Amino acid sequence: MQSLPATRDLVLVGGGHAHALVLRAFAMRPLPGARLTLIDPNPVAPYTGMLPGLIAGHYRRAELEMDLVRLARHAGARLILGRAERLDPDTGHVGVAGRPPAAFDVLSLDIGITSDLPYLPGFAEYGVAAKPLGAYAERWADFLRAAEAGATVPEIAVIGAGLGGVELALAMAHRLRHLPARRVALIERRASLLPELGARARRRLLRHLAAAGIECLTQAEVAAIAADHVRLVDGRAVPATLTLAAAGSRPQPWLAETALHLTGGYVTVDRTLASISHGHVFAAGDCAHLAYAPRPKAGVFAVRAAPVLAHNLRAALVGLAPRPFRPQRDYLKLVSLGDRSALAEKWGLAAQGPALWRLKDRIDRRFMRMFHDLPAMAAPAVPRPAAQGLAEIMGEATLCGGCGAKIGPEALRAALAGLPGPHADLRLGAGDDAALLEMGSVRQVIATDHLRAVTEDPWFMARIAAVHALGDIWAMGAAPQVALASLILPRLSDPLQRRTLVEIMAGAAEVMQAAGAGIAGGHSTLGAELTVGFTVTGLVGDRLLTKAGARPGDALILTKPLGSGTLLAAEMQKRAAGRDIAALWPVLTQPQGAAAAILAPEARAMTDVTGFGLAGHLDEMLRAGGVAADLDLEALPLLDGAEDLAAAGVASSIAPANRAALIGRIAAPTGPRAALLFDPQTAGGLLAAVPEAAAGRLVAALAEAGYRAAAIGRIRAADDGPPLMVR
Repeated sequence: MQSLPATRDLVLVGGGHAHALVLRAFAMRPLPGARLTLIDPNPVAPYTGMLPGLIAGHYRRAELEMDLVRLARHAGARLILGRAERLDPDTGHVGVAGRPPAAFDVLSLDIGITSDLPYLPGFAEYGVAAKPLGAYAERWADFLRAAEAGATVPEIAVIGAGLGGVELALAMAHRLRHLPARRVALIERRASLLPELGARARRRLLRHLAAAGIECLTQAEVAAIAADHVRLVDGRAVPATLTLAAAGSRPQPWLAETALHLTGGYVTVDRTLASISHGHVFAAGDCAHLAYAPRPKAGVFAVRAAPVLAHNLRAALVGLAPRPFRPQRDYLKLVSLGDRSALAEKWGLAAQGPALWRLKDRIDRRFMRMFHDLPAMAAPAVPRPAAQGLAEIMGEATLCGGCGAKIGPEALRAALAGLPGPHADLRLGAGDDAALLEMGSVRQVIATDHLRAVTEDPWFMARIAAVHALGDIWAMGAAPQVALASLILPRLSDPLQRRTLVEIMAGAAEVMQAAGAGIAGGHSTLGAELTVGFTVTGLVGDRLLTKAGARPGDALILTKPLGSGTLLAAEMQKRAAGRDIAALWPVLTQPQGAAAAILAPEARAMTDVTGFGLAGHLDEMLRAGGVAADLDLEALPLLDGAEDLAAAGVASSIAPANRAALIGRIAAPTGPRAALLFDPQTAGGLLAAVPEAAAGRLVAALAEAGYRAAAIGRIRAADDGPPLMVR
């Protein structure tokens, strides 16, 4: 069954509460023809309502984070992990740092606000903003460890005594309550604290601040921040080894450079949440200004706006009438008091106690369950009746992308064995990384590779595929020369085809040009899904490296960590942690040219580790050289999260075939780390056999060049046992 072509691009900039709910709504009810993109610099987004509970020690960080990688996969959306920094609503492009602009037909902004104070002397060096969460959470964890170890004085200054600042001051005071030297101060430039609360709630909260020993300084203007104090304009110094900025809201500065109508730096929207100047651009959450009904910056309005935003984005893509957003006049304010109690205020009425904390906790956890309890990918359905063997071949997992979609090694080895003899110019052919052609004095290698997409991002997928294809050239010590692209695009409208091709070629050209290769052209066609491949040539100098040549006593060096196949399989199943996937992406796009230049002068044999896994590609090296090897299992560098996922039973769809191909040729213990020996690697590292005396120096040089390289084993003479022994 052919997929329906995409015809319109919807781009969501920012992973705030409203957009998280929009993605969930589109996942529950997809819009045929719409291609979704989410742009955010972080793989996870925090739920700010639970932030004080995290700081106070009541929650783990994972409990208040929405995993944008999983959520995007759930919604079938492309996720661009980058920071938006410019927007042209007239041409329909949003600029993202470090990559080409993303085109859109309809766009929505939910980029929140910032509470940093860049104009304050010393803030960049010594201060931290409450928003965004990441830097604050890490700084707080470091400060807490140092304070408890006695390495720093537990003195805190919070700049800004609105509700957010007060909640965080109470949370930090509660967490440090066992330290007698603790000191927490609130610094407020206004004459009074908490003007957003009614008189009763304000009195209750001020009493609670006093009981917690928190000093409140009003009409206090900050002049500068130092390592151990905050200096006020009047000359007073407030002791502080941690200074937190929670001084209200500040719009993202890059919005001022757009053509959108702004009010105080915030996007001015009408009743439908559309920009009053550009109707195809929407905004929600703290970055939006409701011109018809101004409201304070509070997450409750983003959550309440989300269903209307989802409907109106859908309406803009389809061409239907939008709905108005009617924000409530007042809302229930539940203020965390540090311990497991809370204060509630609405309509001027106030109450406090543990029961209100439990109410807030239930509300917050119910909200987060919508993002934590995403349904698992369903197992492939086997039709009934079906020919014998179909269920066994389909297995329980969906076919992976990248190298996880490759044909098993035994089937490939049998097919290559039947090829006719080599052409007159062909010196090395099937079985090595690349074919070697000798034409007079010129020696040229040629290799081809393609990958089924592992990401919905065409630009990024092209970069992965380019690095992957160049691996065979680098493994033979050759200099990349020319590349031809081979592309299969999913069915798209003509405008989206153009956008996609532009992104693919931009990503590929970036990698190829950096490697010294030019793209001479290629071929493209439409199909069921995105597939990107390249045929690459390279020129060989005086020294050609092959899989053969390893000698007993040589050390084995691997230049990239293992586990990409397992991580990609888990991401496809919505089981991988977003942070682990974000850490994987730069590994997949790390070129191996510099590593090859370090290793090639001294390596005796070299190959790249891709679809057959480390064990399979090492076995090819052992077969070619007539030798055996010992591997040190604990020395293997692994990608974050890979071993835990392997322990949970996650594996790429080709891993069983990789394992089966080595029956009788490998002796290895069982366990998750050993399972990663058979894990197919997409754009994997180089595996080189080098003289033992040079191994330490080469690993150090690789580390200096930015590679997570390791010496993982040693070549030995072949004997009667399995060629590959893993200990």
